[in-house]
Amino acid sequence: MKISLFDLGLVGYSEALAKQREIFSKVASGALDSALITCRHYPVITYGRQAAPTNLRVSESELKNRGIELYKIERGGDITYHGPGQLVVYPILNLNYFKRDIHWYLRKLEELVASVLGEFGIFGQVKPGLTGVWWRGEKIASIGIAIKKWITFHGLALNIKIDDLENFSLIRPCGMDITMTSLESALRRAVEIDAVKEALKRRWENGQSSFAGIK
Repeated sequence: MKISLFDLGLVGYSEALAKQREIFSKVASGALDSALITCRHYPVITYGRQAAPTNLRVSESELKNRGIELYKIERGGDITYHGPGQLVVYPILNLNYFKRDIHWYLRKLEELVASVLGEFGIFGQVKPGLTGVWWRGEKIASIGIAIKKWITFHGLALNIKIDDLENFSLIRPCGMDITMTSLESALRRAVEIDAVKEALKRRWENGQSSFAGIK
């Protein structure tokens, strides 16, 4: 099975969402086996299916004044922020080739993030009952997915740049009173997003056994 790779670069949320849906349709039709999309977003806040409006701490007009978009989408989870200082990953995977188990899939995404952090000397952790990856009690990567006909879309966001954390103060991330952190915060040095992207692709391509569950 071939997993096609797509790198969209820095892109608006609506454009990336349209690309996800285009690729989802190709996977659903069999034109592609599965795909992995990587990108970065201009500032945007998204509501998932379980999001409570009260988890947005400012008005929508304030977001507009700050140049931050707002979308309500079909992924699971609550509210989150995406910005240029993150690496966002959207796996469009046909789980019929892997394992039709949502919890298994979420754990594999967490393992993928943890393995990438490990390449930078950071020990990413998971918390029982919660989705995402943490470092020293602070959240470094968020995960929110959707699955239709056992094909996945939406995905994960890994915080990399320290200067793109401020906008998390506008929300209750994931509907919780938590502190968000970044790879630069953990390492106390600058980190190039391309270096993290290459590490992720390397882990993906060299470790696809992590997504080789048998149905």
